[in-house]
Amino acid sequence: MESPEPTNTSLKKDDSKLAKKLSRVFSEDYAKTDITILDPRGAAINQWNHLFLIAALISLAVDPLFFYLPVIKEDMCLDEDMTFKITLTVIRTIVDIFYGIKIYVRFRTAYVAPSSRLLGRGELILDSSSISERYLRGEFWLDFLATLPIPQVMTWFHIVDKTEMMSTKTSVLYFIMIQFVLRLYLTFRLGSHISKQAGLVANVAWVGAAYNLVLFMLASHVIGAMWYLLSIERQGLCWVEVCDNETECKHRYFDCVNVNLPSREAWFPTSNVSSICATTDNYQYGLVEDAVTYSIASANFYKKYSYCLWWGLRGLGSAGQELQASPFIAESHFCILIGITGLVLFALLIGNMQQYLESRTKRLEEYRVKRMDTEQWMHHRHLPNELRERVRKHDLHKWIATRGVDEEEILRALPLDIRRDIKRHVCAELVRRVPLFDQMDERTVDAICERLKPVISTPGTCLVREGDPTNEMLFIMRGHLDSQTTGGGRTGFFNQCEIGPGDFCGEELLTWALDPRPSVIIPLSTRTVTAISEVEAFALTSEDLRFVAIQFRKLHNKKLRHAFRVHSHQWRTWAAGFIQAAWKRYKRRQEAGLLRAKESSSTPSIKSKSNRKKPGLSILATSVRRGRGDDDDNVIRSPMPKPKDPEFLDDDNN
Repeated sequence: MESPEPTNTSLKKDDSKLAKKLSRVFSEDYAKTDITILDPRGAAINQWNHLFLIAALISLAVDPLFFYLPVIKEDMCLDEDMTFKITLTVIRTIVDIFYGIKIYVRFRTAYVAPSSRLLGRGELILDSSSISERYLRGEFWLDFLATLPIPQVMTWFHIVDKTEMMSTKTSVLYFIMIQFVLRLYLTFRLGSHISKQAGLVANVAWVGAAYNLVLFMLASHVIGAMWYLLSIERQGLCWVEVCDNETECKHRYFDCVNVNLPSREAWFPTSNVSSICATTDNYQYGLVEDAVTYSIASANFYKKYSYCLWWGLRGLGSAGQELQASPFIAESHFCILIGITGLVLFALLIGNMQQYLESRTKRLEEYRVKRMDTEQWMHHRHLPNELRERVRKHDLHKWIATRGVDEEEILRALPLDIRRDIKRHVCAELVRRVPLFDQMDERTVDAICERLKPVISTPGTCLVREGDPTNEMLFIMRGHLDSQTTGGGRTGFFNQCEIGPGDFCGEELLTWALDPRPSVIIPLSTRTVTAISEVEAFALTSEDLRFVAIQFRKLHNKKLRHAFRVHSHQWRTWAAGFIQAAWKRYKRRQEAGLLRAKESSSTPSIKSKSNRKKPGLSILATSVRRGRGDDDDNVIRSPMPKPKDPEFLDDDNN
């Protein structure tokens, strides 16, 4: 009775292992999975990222606008613009909803297994628990803190006592900047991710210059809003200092809610607040002197915002050199912030403007020159638009995948042992996915990895053409291809199939390389192979494959021969033709048997009538039985010749 328990446990373990194995797919296989996990390279995630980026930019522009909520009335009191406050709250809440959706999408987005990367691509992990665990240990808490509605809470639910003056409450608004900095960091990361995925830098040269200009304008927008809030606080401090010198004055009188109090109405006409704090002659406002002189805090929003933005641009453009600050500690720190930020942003703006407009990088400039030469060459040769578009797509895809880095050149500059270890790290696990290589020992795999060359193809690219010399053998790592043959151009013969990851093409070269006495002439390809989607593969040239063939001879022939025949499309096509020929032979024999049964079961009267027709029936039965008089019953003839088997060594012990 106790025996089923370990069986159930082992079954559960096997099921969990199988589920874990099935939860790893490549991007092109993602569309075939019936799950709700999103592909990080798919069109849906790309659209969501653009929406999130727009929402993040709106958030960065909206948050500093909360600093413009306090306004100064004519009666020397502070109030809030309620209409503007409601508008900002609604916009900020909508943006926060997008941040919440972003967290949900991140929980439903697959990630690429680091151990399976190939030229920037790799295997997708679709297990929801693994995705959630990785996200919770990573960026979840940053996204969660960025989603909190801090500006709404700060402006609608006052933390300080309601009896306190509004200038004291405005200082709470500076906490908004903490979340602003966090969202700014996340926006930079998202923008960089979108740029890498889409290859925007490779397409448009002025994007980087415009990006730095927008960054400079955003910094001016923030500095202007902080300067406005600082001017409000400085005027409030002036009111407090004058109020402390008057016995009948109370701090709550400067809140517009209390403007109609009888005690305030009796105090205000006799107070010195208007004469001292309304001008810059009797009080040193320092950095915010312009705000008091031009009554910026009492102006309408558009006039107020335009002047503050100009002040921010002027301060950052001069790196704080023209600013005249008072000994007030907040002003000193604010001027230091403006000086440092202005120097950094101005250096970035000027440097990146020149870098993007002239040459972002040497490699990018070489890419543009090469692309220009290609365009001129295609125009000179009058290539059709279809061919030109294919050339452009291939160049752009290769640039996005490799960023113009010549991997072979980098590896050639390294010592042999380092080069071998790097090749093993990059290729070994992926090479093992090819069934033909799965039976090899580590030394043979190292020899193969050392000679493999990456191949990148765009949809529609013809990798191998029927009748051409087979110069290399391709091992597909990612993507799908269409393989077809006409059997050497025979009339009425056509075979087509689809090959994908783990398959290979150009097996004629392997047969040639394993021949003990190979000819000098390279064999011709028997199939035409065309890329259906983006394809990443490894290629072994005829010389390299000849070297690897020596290693093949040390392996067990039965396993290799079985794997070769199962995954060889020549053998598959021959097997399909053999089965069809056997089926046709079976049907002919069955029809002949039915005719014989009809002849033997006929009545004598019918026999006499049929005797006159017997020669015709006999001829038909004989022709069907003999396969139209040409084939032998004991021989099954396939419509195509049997492929030649590679010369694997025999090993009776395996």
